[in-house]
This record gives sequence, C-alpha cells and structure tokens, in this order.
Amino acid sequence: MSVMIQAKEVRFAYPAPEGRDAVPALDGVNLAIERGTFTVILGHNGSGKSTFAKMCNAVLLPDDGAVYVEGLDTRDDNLLLSVRQRVGMVFQNPDNQIVANVVEEDVAFAPENLGVPSGEIRQRVDDSLNAVGMYEFVTHAPHLLSGGQKQRVAIAGVLAMRPDCIVLDEATAMLDPMGRREVLSAVRRLNREQGITVLLITHHMNEAEDADRVIVMDDGKIVMDGTPKEVFSRVEQLRDTGLTVPETVDLLDRLCQDGMQLPLDALSVDECADAIAAALAS
Repeated sequence: MSVMIQAKEVRFAYPAPEGRDAVPALDGVNLAIERGTFTVILGHNGSGKSTFAKMCNAVLLPDDGAVYVEGLDTRDDNLLLSVRQRVGMVFQNPDNQIVANVVEEDVAFAPENLGVPSGEIRQRVDDSLNAVGMYEFVTHAPHLLSGGQKQRVAIAGVLAMRPDCIVLDEATAMLDPMGRREVLSAVRRLNREQGITVLLITHHMNEAEDADRVIVMDDGKIVMDGTPKEVFSRVEQLRDTGLTVPETVDLLDRLCQDGMQLPLDALSVDECADAIAAALAS
C-alpha cells in the first residue's frame, strides 16, 4: 500500500509571548499514513494533533523536518496547489467554510476557482452532494441547515476538488450526537466505497472504534499507535495522557478491578455484552 502522507522528524512551535521560551507543538514526529486507510488521531487539548492536521495540506509548515503528500514536499511553494488538491481540510466550525447563500453554489466554489469547466462542475457538485447524502438540499440556504448537515456540505465542498485524502480537524466537536453520527457515517462511506484516505482528528473516543488505525499524541509526540483494540486496551496509559476510554472498555476495566476476568478489547456494545455473558457463565 502506498504512502499518502509522510512526516519525517517534524518539529514546530508557535511564537511565544515576549520573555518566554517557545514550547514545541510537534517534537520530532515521524508518521506515515497509508493511502485508502481510515486513521484517527487522539489527544488532549495541546497534544499537537490539530497542529499536525494543519501540516497535512500546508496550512502550517514545519520548523524542522518535512511533510510529504504523495511525495510532494509541502515546503515547496510551487507545489502548494498540488498538495491542497490532494488533501482537503474540514475544520471544526462549518460556518467558517461555507461561503455562499445556496448549497450548490457553495460546493461549486472551489472547482470554479480552479477553473474547472462548468459542465464538469455541475457533475462534481451533484456527485459530491450525493456522496454525503445531501443532494436533496441542493437549492437550500446553508444557514438554515443543522450543524451536521452544514458539516456534510463542507465535506461536499472539499470532495468537489476530487482530493485523494480528507483531513477532519475536530470536525465533529461542535455537533450534537446526531450530527456527529451523520458526519461520521458520511466519511466512513467515502473511505470504504470510494477509497478516499481519511484522517480524523478528534477527542471523542467512540469515533475511533471503527478506524483502521488509532494514533495517540501527547506533548507533541506520538505515544501510542495501533489498531483500536490494541490502543484502547491500554487503559492506564490512555488515562495518563489525560484521555478517557470508550464506555465499553471502561465498564470492562471496572469489572476487572472487581475480580472478573474480562478482555479489554471488546469495543462494541455487542462484544462487551458477549464478553460479560461468557464470564458470568463460566
């Protein structure tokens, strides 16, 4: 499987107030995201996860080290458009990404600015809205939509650029549970049906349960990397980084502390229930 995004010894620090030393937001990050995968990056506020997300399409550039998108160096100004056509960003607040008064005009905005022919723009708008389940709202006003619907329109706007990868930087943080489900369902479908590489930055543990890979960041470093079952079974280490664990794992861990013998990698509700039932029956 080919590499979509690669970080090599990436270091970055935001400017510090006068008289203070800059604290690294990223401190020697080495990471390769494979094409077609669904990867989740977790971490508490200030862990560096959103900073890394912005590195992926050159919103930020490394102070040291390098980030490559399909082999393209994000530090090269001449490659900026190519990088951003390959990696689309969806941010926390959809209102900050919606620029038009009609849904179809908003989705068409980016390809219009890229000089895409009008006939192809129409096809891209329709395909993108269908992909996120929002075609029926094609002529609606975005400001009348729910938060989850707005975020799906924002994703459609990114899709209209035909990216190979979508990075969602806390894109569900401002949504209610229904809105989060709508957005996650849309991006999972894009990953599985269209092979789009998805990098999801979040602090919601349950959003990582179906990922191919989970990465945990702390103090600008990668401290855990594995499948959801591998990562979430390391309960104490997650808590030491200031994170919680999925409710199912938390329940299993508390039962283990009370003397039951249970696996901590039963993530889904069904797996958790089956594990508890088997332990009670033994």
